[in-house]
Amino acid sequence: MSLPVYLSSQGKRLRIRSKEAFSELFSPRCKAPFIEQINAADQRIRRDAPNISQGALSNVHGAWYEWILGFHFWNHFVENGGGILAVKLPNVSSFDVADLFEKDLRDYIFDLRQKVAKASNVELVTSNPDFFLCDVGQKNFSALRDRGPMTDYSSENIVFLDNLFKSLTGFCNLDNIEGFMASKTSFRPDRRLQIPHEGSLMKAIYAHLVTRDWILSPRGLKYYAVACKVGEPDRRALKTVATHSIVTVADLPKAAVDEVFEVNDSGGLRRFLETALVNHR
Repeated sequence: MSLPVYLSSQGKRLRIRSKEAFSELFSPRCKAPFIEQINAADQRIRRDAPNISQGALSNVHGAWYEWILGFHFWNHFVENGGGILAVKLPNVSSFDVADLFEKDLRDYIFDLRQKVAKASNVELVTSNPDFFLCDVGQKNFSALRDRGPMTDYSSENIVFLDNLFKSLTGFCNLDNIEGFMASKTSFRPDRRLQIPHEGSLMKAIYAHLVTRDWILSPRGLKYYAVACKVGEPDRRALKTVATHSIVTVADLPKAAVDEVFEVNDSGGLRRFLETALVNHR
């Protein structure tokens, strides 16, 4: 019996083709909570492939959730005529987050990495946040708006979301970068450690760039975390300090994660959009 289009075999092991599965099994017209949509997709795949491993299913959940969010982030951006755009980032193995910045700032980051390595036996190693938030503004929005809003989860739209970051590579500066965001279907204990560590590093690099550019009143960098389900233990664990902000008494300690959002349906999504993707500054 032939396999569905969203499954492939590697020897005796079955692999889920995440893009094909998303296009086939999800619809933006579905009003069920996002985690229920993911669970329903799992059940459908298990009917087609009872021997599929839980690991294979878990490996694609993060990408599915990011595409759902990316779809709504893009449509919000288009419908509001520009402004702040949240863009999905690829893995650090295929893209350096420093390349988002204009050349002078990118060179500062490369210089910092080299000096850290030269000064001691350590490296400035960072992961890529799941999304970055940039104030594209009206002028630069004109180059993107012809794409229009998305109406379905087609393969073409998914590829567009995956490659949108290329349109803003080399564009970001200290005036238009809003921040970064981590998106997880759930906050496991290990993720509770990863997320504030990532937020703290991003903010430390931003503080370094501000110092190098002699900006006395920087607008600041935000770092958010979203998940399908957020409990009180998650909020307590993520309410930790950005490490660089406690080494000086010249300023108040700053949060590594500015705010945590439960984004599992249209209501949670709206709260995030109205808080994080609206320019209040």
